[in-house]
Amino acid sequence: MARIKAIRFFPFKPTKSLLPADILVVLIAATLPWSTSVPAILLLFWIWALAPASDLRAFRTLMRRPACYLPACFFLLGMIGILWSSVPWEARLEAMSPLVKLLAVPLLIYQFQRSSRGLWAFGAFFASCTILMIYSWIVAAQPHLAWKADTDYGVPIRNYIDQSQEFALCMVGVLYLIIQLFRDRQPLKALALAAIALAFFANMAFVVVSRTALVTIPLMIAAGAVLHLPRRASLAAVGFMLVLAFAAWTASPALRGRVATIESQYEGYETLNEPTSVGLRLEFWRKSLHFWSAAPIIGHGTGSVRSLFEAAAVGKTGASAEVIANPHNQTLYTAIQWGALGVLVLFGMWLSHLLLFRGASLAHWIGLLVVVQNILTSTFNSHLFDFVPGWMYVLGVGIAGGMVTSSHAPSSANALAARK
Repeated sequence: MARIKAIRFFPFKPTKSLLPADILVVLIAATLPWSTSVPAILLLFWIWALAPASDLRAFRTLMRRPACYLPACFFLLGMIGILWSSVPWEARLEAMSPLVKLLAVPLLIYQFQRSSRGLWAFGAFFASCTILMIYSWIVAAQPHLAWKADTDYGVPIRNYIDQSQEFALCMVGVLYLIIQLFRDRQPLKALALAAIALAFFANMAFVVVSRTALVTIPLMIAAGAVLHLPRRASLAAVGFMLVLAFAAWTASPALRGRVATIESQYEGYETLNEPTSVGLRLEFWRKSLHFWSAAPIIGHGTGSVRSLFEAAAVGKTGASAEVIANPHNQTLYTAIQWGALGVLVLFGMWLSHLLLFRGASLAHWIGLLVVVQNILTSTFNSHLFDFVPGWMYVLGVGIAGGMVTSSHAPSSANALAARK
């Protein structure tokens, strides 16, 4: 009876073909820029579709790779950390939810080792973000057309942080294809993609200005260009980015104003203890280092962050009285809960994924950018644990990781980025 109900709940019967699972991953990538609930529902269908198409023995072999077992170790550390946490069980279990997504990394790598449809998912994400970018320009001109009320300027749905992360990844990620198309003497296609990339950049410079994106985009381009592109192409990419940055700085008052607020916000925090954006981050980081020093090896346990900030805010005013469950830094967020052991697992996972994308194909390029972006933005946020940036990491690393470890992956010698 339970079996009949389960089949009725899902819209299809599971098969040994990877096509249903691939289509679901494409849909997850396409809906991620727009929704959190829809991708979450689709993930259940994805697991249902992937299970019967999997070979347990082959998956066990794959789990010997650091890129696969370290995300699982991170999840297991969170589970074990529940044991020495002193907060209520509800808070402990709630803190586990951001870690669950890491279990999808080895599953995606396994799936796209055997599937040739990885680019479908990347294409769907890029197309979806392009539509969102066009919508953002429309909402900037006509705010009443936004998806939700009381939204930020030029942000039709959710928040400007998620939007800028998506646009930045798309803008930098498409550079590989632009250069490849020019080399293949397809200038019209290359110019079309270049126009879209410029539209992403212009949106981030003139409409929704994110300080995190401003810092990370040049570093992403530099890392990708130096490691993947021929010397001339890498120099051209970095030079073009510098020209764009100078032009945007000159033409965009919003960009200059956003950068100028850093100094004023810092002074307000230092002199008046004001809860400014910059000041709060500094306050959270200072307290987080103190919490870590009190339990340096294994931390305070899963879900302990908010309770520590609540205790530290007693009798305080201004920025010192702010209570938060997220210190806006991935390393400190990890260290508070699981100490140096957690930081070791986090850094080990990042390093294993960086090493996974040392090749020269498009998949290597995308995977590297995803990891570099997550590492850089996690300095100012806890993006591995946030829903949209976290799933961007999981999908990017999982799909690209499967593609580069597949026996059908193109050789480095034939790829665009073969260095000369």
